[in-house]
Amino acid sequence: MVYTYHYSSPLGGITAASDGEAVMGLWFDGQKYFADILPQKYEEKDLPVFQELKRWLDIYFSGKAPDFTPPLLINTTPFRKAVWEIMLTIPYGHTMTYAEIAAKIAEQRGIERMSAQAVGGAVGHNSISIIVPCHRVVGSDGNLTGYAGGIDKKVKLLTLEQADMSAFYIPKKGSAL
Repeated sequence: MVYTYHYSSPLGGITAASDGEAVMGLWFDGQKYFADILPQKYEEKDLPVFQELKRWLDIYFSGKAPDFTPPLLINTTPFRKAVWEIMLTIPYGHTMTYAEIAAKIAEQRGIERMSAQAVGGAVGHNSISIIVPCHRVVGSDGNLTGYAGGIDKKVKLLTLEQADMSAFYIPKKGSAL
């Protein structure tokens, strides 16, 4: 059985999904890429894992870095999981580029290079948004491209974390808007 929980954040509603033990999905309401995790049949229920998640979100949205990660169920492809695990290492208030993640994946796999575009696909399908901080991933040239919750939320999350936004820009056109 999958259980859901609704959290009201300063940036809008957030829906969480859990198997009862770990968070398996966390999305801003209306965010794309949630249908592959949330089955048609689920039950709204307050569980201990959701209380832990609520504590994490309360700390985060108060403008502080949580000192723990709630239990996560990263049920995805090995490639996406590797990308998401790297994203979990990006410190609060900092960013990493798609190319930097690609270089880390290439190193892990013992290959010469990895496509930053492939990394972008994995980042874009992150089903545990905010906790697995895809908003901290930016283009090499400072492009704030791509965030399934919307670039406006990406900017607000980075601003909340007091990230240095001086070198970033919002693209005027493109498929990742």
